[in-house]
Amino acid sequence: MDADLRTFMADLERRGQLARIAVEVDPDQEINIIQHRVIAAGGPALLFERVKGSPFRLVSNLFGTPERAALAFGGPPRLMGERVARVARRLMPPSLSGIWRSRDDLRRLLPVRMRQVKQGPILDRCFEPPDLNRLPVLTCWPDDGGPFFTLPLVHTTDPVTGVGNLGIYRLQRFDAAATGMHWQIEKGGGFHFHAAARAGRPLPVSVILGGPPALILSAVAPLPEGIDERLLAAYLMGRPLAVIRRAVTGHRIPAGAEFVLEGEVRPGDARLEGPFGDHFGHYSAAADYPVFRVRRMLARRDAIYPATVVGKPKQEDYFIGEALQELTMPLLRMVKPAIADLWAYPETGFHPLAVVAARSRYPREALKFALGMLGEGQLSLTKVMMVVDPEVAVRDFKAVSRAVWRNLTSDGLHLLVPTAQDTLDFTGPAMNTGSR
Repeated sequence: MDADLRTFMADLERRGQLARIAVEVDPDQEINIIQHRVIAAGGPALLFERVKGSPFRLVSNLFGTPERAALAFGGPPRLMGERVARVARRLMPPSLSGIWRSRDDLRRLLPVRMRQVKQGPILDRCFEPPDLNRLPVLTCWPDDGGPFFTLPLVHTTDPVTGVGNLGIYRLQRFDAAATGMHWQIEKGGGFHFHAAARAGRPLPVSVILGGPPALILSAVAPLPEGIDERLLAAYLMGRPLAVIRRAVTGHRIPAGAEFVLEGEVRPGDARLEGPFGDHFGHYSAAADYPVFRVRRMLARRDAIYPATVVGKPKQEDYFIGEALQELTMPLLRMVKPAIADLWAYPETGFHPLAVVAARSRYPREALKFALGMLGEGQLSLTKVMMVVDPEVAVRDFKAVSRAVWRNLTSDGLHLLVPTAQDTLDFTGPAMNTGSR
């Protein structure tokens, strides 16, 4: 498994899956248009070697096909998930025979940790004060509120427990040393900020750009709260994640990252952010969000800025989301054995529609399955959830539709629950409110 972005890109280039663009391109919508067309054609990752207004190169569309997403995972995602689930089943309860049968899988799990080092490429250069205007930050769509970091790995730690969280949240660049911090509901970084705000303290933040591809994918994985996404990255890599402890933030940052922005978010420091053309295919509304005050920028020599483009599916996040569902399904079945399959439709932006296949053993047990799923982490943001028999292929929407119409009755069980909903869902009466 590739240890950093450079080795992954070299691997893609050897496979004919990376194209170099030598002519100058504009980060204001032109790169978006190029990637949009390349995605539609099933084309390669793109390395833009000359970006207008920036001394740095830009890479995008890294995971824009199922094959490249699987390569970044270190293997077929479902097999990676099944390996963890298999070990867990054999070791419950723990036994010597279970350990022996799982010995090959356990070898893969031994490196699931972080390895602290003193030096790494990320310490090559330090810009203090920073100048974010030198970075080739993209403006993707005509009505966007400004340029946005679209592939930032935002690292925070719980101010009470010290447990880390890594998530991808868009960051609107406001000026040379400040961005927005788009912490939606049900996001780990937002939970950490609220805990810090209750204590009246600023929250240290490290924004990582680049690093191992497994780290980028792990940042969007729907892990339970309290599990550090960097450990999933180490598992996918098959080796410990090399990190450097930073005294200024207390964070451990990837030694092989391309850039790291260090700073803090303070309680009460907010600013209007957005609009932004998002993965639902609509602009999400402008609203007040916390401001990330950047104190310094670290960069490796000849750093490469990673970016992605979101918008109406299919975009790059479509393939990432498909792979993550394959990874997590074996684990979901382990903790909820009655569930045969689950699929959140990437064509809708994932959260608007999910279908669960499960066998009902008594009347209305399907309601229990649906409510149980709607209480699980990011699945709680699902707008429409359907429960079908296990014989129905949940990934085939025509098959799901036939099953629904075959069984739908006017006196059937249809619930409309007023509740919170995804921040990006524009259909509710107000932000974060709606029904499911």
